[in-house]
Amino acid sequence: MKPTTLTIAALILTALASPLFAQIPDPGMKIDPADTALVVTDPQNDFLSPDGVTWGVVGKNVTANKTVENLEVLFRSAKAAGLPVFVSPHYYYPHDHAWEHEGALETLMHKIGMFDRKDPLSLEGFDGSGADWLERYKPYIEDGQTVVTSPHKVYGPETNDLVLQLRKRGIQRVILAGMSANLCTESHMRELMEQGFEVLVVSDGTAAAQVPEWDGYAAALTNFRFIANSVQTTEEVATRLVGGEKAKLWIAESRTAR
Repeated sequence: MKPTTLTIAALILTALASPLFAQIPDPGMKIDPADTALVVTDPQNDFLSPDGVTWGVVGKNVTANKTVENLEVLFRSAKAAGLPVFVSPHYYYPHDHAWEHEGALETLMHKIGMFDRKDPLSLEGFDGSGADWLERYKPYIEDGQTVVTSPHKVYGPETNDLVLQLRKRGIQRVILAGMSANLCTESHMRELMEQGFEVLVVSDGTAAAQVPEWDGYAAALTNFRFIANSVQTTEEVATRLVGGEKAKLWIAESRTAR
């Protein structure tokens, strides 16, 4: 007898409910300084500082996840373990405000002056601005070793040189963290996976907007789990990089740092 659509649907639901599909696997990812890098998206004041223009919608999740502190631990651990570090920032210049069409959050970001800089070739007004790094990250980012890519313009690295920089350094695996979870971080994860990189996402090294109607962090975690090679916490990643004792110490120190 020819199976009906309802019969096929029932078979699919039965298969999905079986033990084989009961838990999505975590394939894991090897970490080797020879071919693994830490990539951090948008570690900037407008996302991570209480004075930033998005703090009203992301601040609760940033605080709950201890994202600011965890990113510092990841920077510190990667440097200590000899992993190359790449930062993919978000900047808008005056000419970007002349775009003729924008998505919903692009429109909002331009309206509130998020990540604004006066000129691509000038740092006038940059220090301490919303586009600048958090002060506590500057020793790691401005050490002469970290690669700061050209800015991505919407969410993913398709519009900047991150993939080129990674390829030129022989990177095959990426530990990914930064802001914001369901926008730039998720878009970077998707593109890097499509480009053939292995990607480990740090679940508490990111955060997102949470408002009554929408939970960007929950949405991102779902997609991280479905798509990435692995999803781990800051403590798990730092332990793999520098050992459990040092990881716990640095996490404790980050909680008391100002």
